Amino acid sequence: MKATGIIFWKEFKGYFNSPVAYIFIISFLVFSNWIFFKGFFIMNQASLRSFFGLLPWVFLFLAPAVTMRSWAEEKKLGTMELLMTLPVKDYEVVIGKFLAGFVFLMVTLICTFPLPLTVMLLGNPDIGPIWGGYLGAFFMGGAYLAVGLFASSLTENQIIAFIVGIFVSFAMLIVGENLVLINLPGTLVPVFAYLGLGAHFESIGRGVIDSRDLVYYSTMIGFFLFLNGLSVESRK
Repeated sequence: MKATGIIFWKEFKGYFNSPVAYIFIISFLVFSNWIFFKGFFIMNQASLRSFFGLLPWVFLFLAPAVTMRSWAEEKKLGTMELLMTLPVKDYEVVIGKFLAGFVFLMVTLICTFPLPLTVMLLGNPDIGPIWGGYLGAFFMGGAYLAVGLFASSLTENQIIAFIVGIFVSFAMLIVGENLVLINLPGTLVPVFAYLGLGAHFESIGRGVIDSRDLVYYSTMIGFFLFLNGLSVESRK
């Protein structure tokens, strides 16, 4: 796993070697604080419900933006061929890139911790849904990142990788929404409801950790990382 650690550190540092990472983090924090304090001042409510409610849609754009360059830039610059000639296994590179994006996303979310601290200082909230919301956000973000990495491995154009990542993630998110479920036969509703990314996030966000939700996100992450590995292997 030493090679995975090297790849992880290289990719993670790469995020902060350009202003893009700082733009992502600042934009996310500005949006998060705006959502929170909008409810605080307008509705006189210190709650993170609006923040967590919009998070699946924010990640829909944030995660593909984080991952779009991971493989696409390697292909465009011709460094992917060099990378594949090094004594590292494909899965080590895939996992290293995923962990770099995942830790970057975790850092971004951790920067919002002053919001729950503010809620705790101003009121007496139920701590379970708050920490459940963050735990769900980590798992959901990991699934979005895995999708984005797979999309990036399909092309050398970052914009195309960004669009494909959004499209696939949107399909996985919307498939479990009521807008889709009400138009399905009754026998298919439980299946599509289980496949929806957002439904599992809402379940964890209630503060009740269900093993089915954790298995779902772990399976989605593993599945798309597996597809990523196949895509890299086909490049050889």
